[in-house]
Amino acid sequence: MTDLRQRFQLSPQRMDEINAVFLAPDMDVINDLLDVVAQYGTPEEINAKARQARTYENLLEKVKTTEPEYLTELKWLEAQRDAGAFISVADYRRKILGKKAETMTFTDDFAVTLEISALQYFPWLRAIAERAIDQGALMPARFIRVRKMKEQEADGDLAAVAAAMQIVGASYVETLDTKGTDGSNIHLGGPETITGYFGGIGQPNGHALKWIDEFLYYYTNYGVYQVLNINPGTVFLGYMLHRLGVDIEFKISVFMGNDNPYAGLWTLLGARLFAREDGSSPLIGFNWGNSANNETMEKTAQFRKAWGFEDRVRFEHHITETYKHIVLQPYNRRDELVELADHVANISAKHEGGDPDIDQTRQHPSDILDYFRDKNEIIASGDWDALQANFLDKFDSLNTTAQALTEKGLSFIAAKNLHS
Repeated sequence: MTDLRQRFQLSPQRMDEINAVFLAPDMDVINDLLDVVAQYGTPEEINAKARQARTYENLLEKVKTTEPEYLTELKWLEAQRDAGAFISVADYRRKILGKKAETMTFTDDFAVTLEISALQYFPWLRAIAERAIDQGALMPARFIRVRKMKEQEADGDLAAVAAAMQIVGASYVETLDTKGTDGSNIHLGGPETITGYFGGIGQPNGHALKWIDEFLYYYTNYGVYQVLNINPGTVFLGYMLHRLGVDIEFKISVFMGNDNPYAGLWTLLGARLFAREDGSSPLIGFNWGNSANNETMEKTAQFRKAWGFEDRVRFEHHITETYKHIVLQPYNRRDELVELADHVANISAKHEGGDPDIDQTRQHPSDILDYFRDKNEIIASGDWDALQANFLDKFDSLNTTAQALTEKGLSFIAAKNLHS
């Protein structure tokens, strides 16, 4: 067995062959990427534009231009934060555990990030903030967004959410428009043929470079630096862009189908191979496929740590899913998370639906297809309030997870500026 293991070792010659492809001046795939980047400047110039675009003052100016009413909402959120209106972690633990909280030791080294998906519309943020204040509940530390970029740029949500994340102290991820449902695959239609996307999702042919172009637009104009990644080609391009010096970060979608340790090995191998000299990588997380189990993550955690990615690459694990059009129900992985969270670090508990026993009672249960609808159509159909209610159910589910973790002496990460 020892002799067989040696056969896995890569020779320096093999690495030279890989480098030769990247450095060849006539290699189209590399030249095409460099041409897209050059439209925005040097990597240093691109990062400088993004830093300026990301400043709170700049984002407020964009909100003022597109939807000035949102400024009031942002000021309200600021005021609540500054007034200490949100429950502290210590008080939350006392609320759940009573006096027992004073004598318990919590596993902070394995704190679970509380994550919610998808924050489609800016007004929903105030809805959950008010509930958090009224009920002594926790705001998420991570928000996933799957709304059409051009639509939310036009109505002010894009800048308003970016500003709000700085107020609450949370990370967030945007989903670029260059994906399967944008018509890039000419053989597929809209959500009615969504199953076709699972066989070849996202960015066929020249659309991989279009994805890079779109990222660089929102990066330099809004400071958006964390985006969803759903295709092997754009994952590779993300590695390359970061290697060039552009500070992109991305998470890999559940639709990539990482559902076993060997898929995780391949994903992290690419991250390590193309990491910068300081060891950093643009891969900051990936969703496991819904069929992945605790053993999958335990085994992957071994080489994640060996390659120096334990603190960098978050395992984003669906605890709940939308009730319709994504998985068989009931789907609830909370008990498995509690079993895992005392020994596998850097896990995100993602809540994409309400708890199934609640979701199934709604006249309009949460539905993954709602992510593909136009805002105007949702309002015209009368579904706006129902979709906000779905989001509130996800928020409640997230807080049920926080309670379950706390009862077991496990730690969580909530919005850092709100829950000291």
